[in-house]
Amino acid sequence: MAIWGMVALLGVVAYFAYDMPRTGDVVVAERRPALTVLAADGSAIARYGEMTGDAVHVDELPRHLIDAVVAIEDRRFYSHFGLDPFGIVRAVYRNIRAGRMSQGGSTITQQLAKNLFLTHERTLRRKVQEALLALWLEANYSKDEILTAYLNRVYLGAGTYGVDAAAQTYFGVSARQVNLWQAAILAGLLKAPSRYSPASNPDLAEARAETVLAAMVDAGFITAAQALEARELPPTPRRRPASGSDARYFADWVADLVPDYVGYGAADQEVVTTLVAPLQRSAQSIIADYLAGGEASQAALVAMRLDGAVVAMVGGVHYDDSQFNRAVQAQRQPGSAFKPIIYLAAIMQGMRPDTPLLDAPIRIGNWSPGNFSGRYRGEITATEALAVSANTAAVRVLQGAGVDAVTTLASRLGISTPLTTDMSLALGTSEVTLLDLTAAYGAFANGGIGVWPYAIEQIRDASGDVAYRRAGGGPGRIVAAEAVRDLTTMMMAVVSEGTGRAAALDRPAAGKTGTSQDFRDAWFVGFTADYVCGVWVGNDDGTPMDGITGGGLPARIWHDFMEVAHRGLPARPLLGMAPTPVAAADDGDAMESLLRRVLEEQR
Repeated sequence: MAIWGMVALLGVVAYFAYDMPRTGDVVVAERRPALTVLAADGSAIARYGEMTGDAVHVDELPRHLIDAVVAIEDRRFYSHFGLDPFGIVRAVYRNIRAGRMSQGGSTITQQLAKNLFLTHERTLRRKVQEALLALWLEANYSKDEILTAYLNRVYLGAGTYGVDAAAQTYFGVSARQVNLWQAAILAGLLKAPSRYSPASNPDLAEARAETVLAAMVDAGFITAAQALEARELPPTPRRRPASGSDARYFADWVADLVPDYVGYGAADQEVVTTLVAPLQRSAQSIIADYLAGGEASQAALVAMRLDGAVVAMVGGVHYDDSQFNRAVQAQRQPGSAFKPIIYLAAIMQGMRPDTPLLDAPIRIGNWSPGNFSGRYRGEITATEALAVSANTAAVRVLQGAGVDAVTTLASRLGISTPLTTDMSLALGTSEVTLLDLTAAYGAFANGGIGVWPYAIEQIRDASGDVAYRRAGGGPGRIVAAEAVRDLTTMMMAVVSEGTGRAAALDRPAAGKTGTSQDFRDAWFVGFTADYVCGVWVGNDDGTPMDGITGGGLPARIWHDFMEVAHRGLPARPLLGMAPTPVAAADDGDAMESLLRRVLEEQR
C-alpha cells in the first residue's frame, strides 16, 4: 500500500507539474522599463511602468525592515520548508469561522513562486503548482536568497516593484535607510498596496503600520517600548510626485506620444516636457474653484505658447474619478467659437472688418436659424456681427465664402475631426476637440503661421543619453498676414465690447465665445501676444447646463488663468497690430452704442 501510495502521489505530482513554467535564476531582480514624465523645470509629473529601484540584498537592509515583513507575512519563514502546515491549518480554521476566504496560508516562498512563474488565477492546479515551485525554491536557494528575490520583486503600489523603489517613491530615501515606522508602512503595503498606500490613503497606511508593529512585538522582534517610540515620531510620507494631481491628464497624453518618437524601448526613459508647473497648478485651482459652485460638472483647459508648446492642460475636474481627457479626447460642438474660421475664409476672399452684413431672418430650405437673443439688428459691420455673435449674419458669411473653402481652411488650421458640409456649420454644430481649436487660434495669434501643439522637448534614457530632441517644426504659413490682421481686429472687439467682455485683460487680447444648443457646451478661446488658451465647460453626458454661455463661466476661467500667466510680463500688442487697438468701424461711438444695446437685450 505504501508503494502504491507513493506511485499515486508521484502521478498526481506529474499531472500538475507537466505544464509548469521553466525556472531560472530568481535571485537577480529583473529590471523593467519605466517612463518618467517631467515638467519643464525637471520636477516629476508622473511615472509609468513597473518601477524598480536598486537591487538590494537582505544583508544591506535594516533588520527592522526584514523583521517587519516576516512578522506580518510569514512568521515561521526561517523554520518552514517552503510550506507552512501550521499556517495552512490556521487559515482554514479562520476561513471556516468567517464563512468566507478571509485569510490565506501562503508563505513568502509561495508568494515568490507565484510572482515569478504563475498567473494570479485561483484554481486548484495553480495552488498545487505554487506549492511544488515553493519546494523547488527552498531546495535550490537559501532563505536569504529567497527573501532577497521577494523583496526586490514584490509590488508595493504607485508603479513600484521592490522595497527600494517604494522607499524612494514614498519617503525619498533608500530602503537601506528606512526607520522602524517607515519599515512598518512598507511591510503593511504587502497586503493591499493600493488600499494602504501612504500617498493616497495615509490614515489607512498608518493604521496598517500599527498592526505591523503589534505583530513585531508579538513575534519578539521589538519591544513594546520600541513600538511606542516609533508611533510617537511618525514621519510624514512624501507623496509620489503629482499623485492625485490633474497634471496626470497631460502626463497620460505625453506617455501615449512617446512611442511615436522613440518606439517601445527596453530601458527606462525620462521625458522632459513643456509643462510649466506653476501655471498647471493655477489652472487646476481656478477650474476647481469655479466648478465648486455646481454650475457644471466638467471643464477643460489648454494653454500654449505661440509656438504650440503646451504649458498647461486640465482634462477634467477629478482624474481619480475619470481618466478621460476632455482637452484632447472629447469631441464637442464649439458653437460660435468656430465662427472666426468662417469669417477668416470670407476675409481671404475679400471681406473686410467694416464690410456690411445683414442680420435678419433667413431660411434655407426648411432650416431657419435664429439669433441667441431672438432679435435682429439689420445691417451691421462684420466686426459687429462677430462681436455680438449674430447667427444669421454668420450663415450669410458662410454662404458667401462656401462650405468647401471653410472646411479646407479648418483642416489646414489643424481641425482633425470631420466637419459637416451644410449651412449649420456656421453655428458650430460640427464637433471639435479643445486642443485642435486652441491650436487653430494659435495660427491667428501667430499672424497666419500654423501651429502644431507639442509637449515633448526631450526624451533620454537613465544614463542621460538623448534619444529625441525637438528641433522645431510646424505647417508654416497658412493664411496671409493681412487677412489674419483683419480677423484679429474683429476678435479684439469681441473681448473689448462684445460677448467676451468678461475675458478682458489689462493688455491687448482677442478671442471668441461659443455656446452650443441648449447650453450643452460653453467655450472661450483667445490669445494675447504671449499665450493662446482655450476653455470648455459642460457635462460629460451632454445634459444642458443652467444657462451657462461662453461669455460667462469659460470667459471668467480664461481671464483668471491668463491674469496669472501674464504676471511680470509687459503688455504687448498682438502680432501685426498697432500698439493702440483701433476701432474697426468708422463710427466708433455708434458701434459702442449698438453693442451695449445688444448686450443689454441678451441679458
